[in-house]
Amino acid sequence: MIGHDPAKFRFPWRDGNQFRLLIDGEQFYPAMLDAINAAHVSVFLEMYLVTSGTVTTKFIDALIAAADRGVMACVLFDAFGAGGLNKSDRQRLQRGGVRLRFYNPLQHMRITKLHHHLSRDHRKLLMVDGQIAYTGGAGLTDDFARDLNKSHDQQRHWRETMIEVRGPLLADWSSLFLENWEYSTREVLVVNAPALLTALGTQRGRVTIAQGAAHVEVRSSFVNHARNARQRIWVATAYFVPSWKIRRALRVAARRGVDVRLLLPGPYTDHAAIRHAGRRFYYGLLRHGVRIFEYQPRFTHAKVSLCDNWASVGSSNIDRWNLYWNLEANQEVDDAPFAAQVGKMFEADFALSREYGLDEWRARPWYYRIQEWFWGGVDAAMSRLTKHKGNK
Repeated sequence: MIGHDPAKFRFPWRDGNQFRLLIDGEQFYPAMLDAINAAHVSVFLEMYLVTSGTVTTKFIDALIAAADRGVMACVLFDAFGAGGLNKSDRQRLQRGGVRLRFYNPLQHMRITKLHHHLSRDHRKLLMVDGQIAYTGGAGLTDDFARDLNKSHDQQRHWRETMIEVRGPLLADWSSLFLENWEYSTREVLVVNAPALLTALGTQRGRVTIAQGAAHVEVRSSFVNHARNARQRIWVATAYFVPSWKIRRALRVAARRGVDVRLLLPGPYTDHAAIRHAGRRFYYGLLRHGVRIFEYQPRFTHAKVSLCDNWASVGSSNIDRWNLYWNLEANQEVDDAPFAAQVGKMFEADFALSREYGLDEWRARPWYYRIQEWFWGGVDAAMSRLTKHKGNK
């Protein structure tokens, strides 16, 4: 069971849920499209990364077909993250009866408004009829689809994890979407069918959020579970620029004999600078017994944490920027069988990774050190420039 949570959380732990782990686009995209195609009442879609292409076209087709059936189809995209959605696709959605809105538009950007524009909606959520939801790290882009991506090497599609949710937790996910929709559009949505509150399974879960300095639930929950872990702390994150508090929790756990492992991007990443900035923390972690694995076959974009039998799958990376500026939301699960599935997924990914030991990292090439020093300095400067407090 989980340890005591010292922080206050918006949503409680809820029993009676069903969860399904979905690995890579060939599993989660078909499931999500099937859910939209079966919708009767409502489809709520909230996404950060959206780029026109084959995957996005399939979702647009499904959303328009749902609207044609009389389904309330509401789509909220982050204005910056959806910069790759072309004008034609935007018009198709609007002409097709889909309510398309954008979070925090970038119009009239001024240096005095910098802090406002830095706040992005990084959540990923699809919810259908208040009955089923999907969340995790994916966006709508061909980068996640091995069979659909024609512009890149098919073996280089991004590694990603999503989770399917059914049960009482849908009330919390619905609350988050409706609240953000009203904030972004000044429209209050009236949904005919309420979120499902009856138990559908036996699994326990909680929704945690991050929303600026006032809401740091994602970080607080992870640190708390890391401090209480007795067997393992396994973390997969696409961007690893952790706060001091997170680094300390990992070091202390490793020193007391917990199996602490990090699964991080290897040679393939969409932000090499962030990778270099994060690598400056490797030595201090390795020295205290933390094991570090860099995934080799392709870019790992997953955001998954596992502490004993507690698991978290969601939108939030273990980096200061995500946890301080962005809207984030994770699905936590306290269930031994589900944790076993997540553990098997991690083991398969570790087997495809390069593990760095302390001696090997000490002997790394000089140009690694230069990159760490330079991009680490940029990270620190950006934190000061934006008065970033996430390093505490």
